[in-house]
Amino acid sequence: MPFPLKNTNTICGVSLFAALPLAIAAATAQAQNEGEQSEEVIEEVVTIGTRTKGRTAEDLPVPVDVLNSEAMSNTGHTEVGRMLQSLAPSFNFSSSTISDGTDALRPATLRGLGPDQTLVLINGKRRHQASLIHINTSVGRGTAGVDMNAIPASAIKRIEVLRDGAAAQYGSDAIAGVINIVLKDDNEAGHISTSYGEYSEGDGETINVDLSKGFELGDSGFVSATLNYRDREGTNRAGLQGACAYGGCSDTDGNGFAEVGDPREIDFDRTIFRIGDADSEQLAFVLNAAIEAGQGELYGFVTYSKRDNQSGAFYRNPSSGFSAALDDGDNVIPKGFLPLIDSEIDDLSVNAGYRTEFDSGMTLDLSYTYGRNEIDYTTSNSVNYSFVNFLNFGEGLSDEEIRSSIPRSADAYGLELGLETFNLDITHSIGDLGVAAGLEYRIDEYKVIPGEAYSYQDFDTDLENGGVSLFPQDAAGGIQAFNGIGPASTVDEDRDVTSAYVDFEYQFSDALLVSAAIRYDDYEDFGDTTNFKLAANWALSDSVRLRAAGSTGFRAPSMQQQYFNNIGTQFVSDPADPEGPQIPVQVGTFRNDSGLARELGIPQLKEEESVNLSLGVVFTPTDQLSITLDYYSIDIDDRIVISNRLDADDDPTGTLGDALAASGAGAAQFFLNGANTETRGFDLVATYQGIEIGDGLLDLTLAANKTETDVVDLFTSEGGDLSNLEPEVVFSSQDVSIIEEWQPEDRVSLTGHYSLENWRATLSFNRFGEYTVTDGGRQTHGAKTLTDLNVTYAFESGLSISVGGNNIFDEFPDKNEIGNSRGGALETAVGGEVIVNSPGIFTYSRRSAPFGFNGAYWYGKISYDF
Repeated sequence: MPFPLKNTNTICGVSLFAALPLAIAAATAQAQNEGEQSEEVIEEVVTIGTRTKGRTAEDLPVPVDVLNSEAMSNTGHTEVGRMLQSLAPSFNFSSSTISDGTDALRPATLRGLGPDQTLVLINGKRRHQASLIHINTSVGRGTAGVDMNAIPASAIKRIEVLRDGAAAQYGSDAIAGVINIVLKDDNEAGHISTSYGEYSEGDGETINVDLSKGFELGDSGFVSATLNYRDREGTNRAGLQGACAYGGCSDTDGNGFAEVGDPREIDFDRTIFRIGDADSEQLAFVLNAAIEAGQGELYGFVTYSKRDNQSGAFYRNPSSGFSAALDDGDNVIPKGFLPLIDSEIDDLSVNAGYRTEFDSGMTLDLSYTYGRNEIDYTTSNSVNYSFVNFLNFGEGLSDEEIRSSIPRSADAYGLELGLETFNLDITHSIGDLGVAAGLEYRIDEYKVIPGEAYSYQDFDTDLENGGVSLFPQDAAGGIQAFNGIGPASTVDEDRDVTSAYVDFEYQFSDALLVSAAIRYDDYEDFGDTTNFKLAANWALSDSVRLRAAGSTGFRAPSMQQQYFNNIGTQFVSDPADPEGPQIPVQVGTFRNDSGLARELGIPQLKEEESVNLSLGVVFTPTDQLSITLDYYSIDIDDRIVISNRLDADDDPTGTLGDALAASGAGAAQFFLNGANTETRGFDLVATYQGIEIGDGLLDLTLAANKTETDVVDLFTSEGGDLSNLEPEVVFSSQDVSIIEEWQPEDRVSLTGHYSLENWRATLSFNRFGEYTVTDGGRQTHGAKTLTDLNVTYAFESGLSISVGGNNIFDEFPDKNEIGNSRGGALETAVGGEVIVNSPGIFTYSRRSAPFGFNGAYWYGKISYDF
């Protein structure tokens, strides 16, 4: 029989047309009929969590949230990551600044775990990760996640969040849960909108333009196309630089104010740092389509985005170039410079498949998905100090010639990550038993592409002869702030993954549903793993149901964790003065199979293993009211983490010191299976729909999450030099704190949506709980509640106008008290006139800011539906 054309996507090759219809809460909409309102209940939607037709939300053994496009639009945000954070309290989208690539590609997490412990799907297909791995000190350090902002919100029909361990169903990464982004599948409707907004501080200007249109394809097919342009100006919340810029400052009278030794300090620009959101400009295109073909349908999608970003690094003071000073004694850039990191992110995904349903009711789905993420880094407005020495002493150029000819930018390096996935999936029902089975073949690819020689080379040191200085002055090699990667660190690796699964779902009675799944995965690089899941839903009455699930899970080491290596500058707390200013360190990240890693006895990475348990209750006393409460427990063994920055003093055998001297790095960090963690928490979702207030209707949603993660064990290798070190040396208290404390332990959101005739208003309160940051010292940041407001008027013609604000009461995180830098108090030598008195440049913690630190954002939007 002909296959019914609809958006019946697949999940990791598992057919969604055989999946579950779910309404997390029945939504209500208004309809006008001769001036009177009536309620219209939106039908249940197809989603993830089962492979059998006809299940409702009450039947599910695991919790799933469905976030529709209207709810996403009402948040007022233009980025998918921020929309999800507003709507799903278990989701976090943390900000950091001066953290290299993490400034442009933020880590997204679920239930307080790592970005790489959540599986992301597009139309049910496994989504490729970003090629970036977060190696600086931020949430998600040592992990690589998915770029949530690569898909424009205007192309999304809904987002489905499965909050339960699902590796036994869908494969690697699904330890915290699964996020499935379902694309629009309309064959007729069109939408165009433009919005403008900025922060109350006068920066962060954002322009967003969307155009989407559906078209008929054949007799019953569709093509849905979306084009999006988003231009976001950067923000800056930097404090004043209080440190001496030219050198020679001293506190001669002990009053806490240093007298300047150089009169240029008086007029020095102390607002030169850029600390905030990066500049970002993105153009994105999405195509989703299906057409009848024989007894089934051909389907597929294309997503493409190109995003250009620019963020700042640490400002280089005029005195910082003393090791490459010219004959006149000054830095090659006399007033210093702010290095900039430019990143160009290209993201592409292509899917094509065929699915059909036989007369027996059995379904077959065959698909291929290709994804690629590329990031090209350029360091601009900077200098390679060693090249200055080369021109000065090696070429004999004058100061004027050097300043006019020194390159100020260089291509640093490129990253590429590719994913190819082939899926074959079959589903069938035999009475009350639903059976699904499938095969998957995957190819993971990863490349690190070297940059220009100027970005990484040390021009004044003879590295081949023990690092002997070639000239009277010896400066650090590589371009300042964001060093390049040389040919020796080139990576071009791939691996094959073969998987098979089978799952069952049996309706024992009207009150009891039981499901089971088993999945086998074989990875070319580390071996195989088999995982299981058992879940059930039991109706105690018409209004009360219990649900529970238990499963094992895994996460394979990512290609980035296996193979990324480079040497770059990181600003860290000085061990000799933890409360003092941060210092630059050349830190080498060495790949897992490097000679240095093997010398230290670091074993080959293996998979993380998890055990997930959950227990929940669903209470629906009326059609309008629904309450769900779910408890979860997630134990992870052999968690892959990145080590502390180890230097020669940490290794009594001397092996590390010798290797670092040869590599040009001052410290080293490695990826290894080094921690066991335990996560405990609960999710609460309560909805009360269709409350009549006057002539309008009010919908209320209360959602809350509380999560605690503890590192219960730290360990290193069993042999080699690394085993001589205590785990607390290999993993610092900061490394542990990032996992345990840098994300809010609790989140609560209360949202009310009121509709009256042509008016719609949404008011949301989002509470971010306490979180603690370790950065030299420790600081606990207090809970904050942000208030968002959106008001829309919809004309009968299809035109609508919206105005609103996010964080309208201008809440900020607590002021930063630790890990600051460039603080100080200066006064003139004559007269004692105060020049500056500043605690430092980081007014707010640069390490972790769950809701950022930009303040109130106000916007307006015009839309037209046709």
